[in-house]
Amino acid sequence: MTRIGIIGAGHIGSTLARGLVSQGNEVAIANSRGPETLADLIGELGPSARAVTAADAAAFGEWVIVTVPLTAIDALPAQELAGKIVVDTNNYYWERDGRIEALDEKRTTTSEMLQERLPSSTVVKGFNHILWSQILTDGAPAGAEDRRALATASDSDEGVALITAVYDAFGFDTVNIGPLADSWRVERDQPAYVVRQNADELRENLARAER
Repeated sequence: MTRIGIIGAGHIGSTLARGLVSQGNEVAIANSRGPETLADLIGELGPSARAVTAADAAAFGEWVIVTVPLTAIDALPAQELAGKIVVDTNNYYWERDGRIEALDEKRTTTSEMLQERLPSSTVVKGFNHILWSQILTDGAPAGAEDRRALATASDSDEGVALITAVYDAFGFDTVNIGPLADSWRVERDQPAYVVRQNADELRENLARAER
């Protein structure tokens, strides 16, 4: 049984919590409104889940999922996340986040921004280019014909190895883009974004991406 922290309890965070608990893991999940507002979700998830603060979720997890808007990353508990692998689900939506010059000018990526915020953590991209509603429905056993694939990026082989195992547990193949600097290839408005694709198709779409 693995202990996993989740910071962010929106559609993605809640869905991942459901899947991780069903796989036999323990989950501590936090949102911006306080643990008491997550009572219904915890009631659904059962005894393997608890609602906590963001700092407590970070401290609890052997690894941690961060699924919050870009505007919230400066408030993340960097000290509690130090030394841990952090799965980043983020995309840049300027309509939500406001204009961010470094992203608009293609000088960085959302995952690089998170890594800069968390210099003692290992950031790995994950679950950012699949609709939340498909995370628990589109998976298939390893080796299944036309199995859906998801992409990742990290500056760490350890990070890639972890998300590869997590993807497989959810029923997806993994395609490694490479370093965080190349993670833009799977973000919003790129060919690989929120479309169903197997590993070969995903590689083709990543190659077609234009910055």
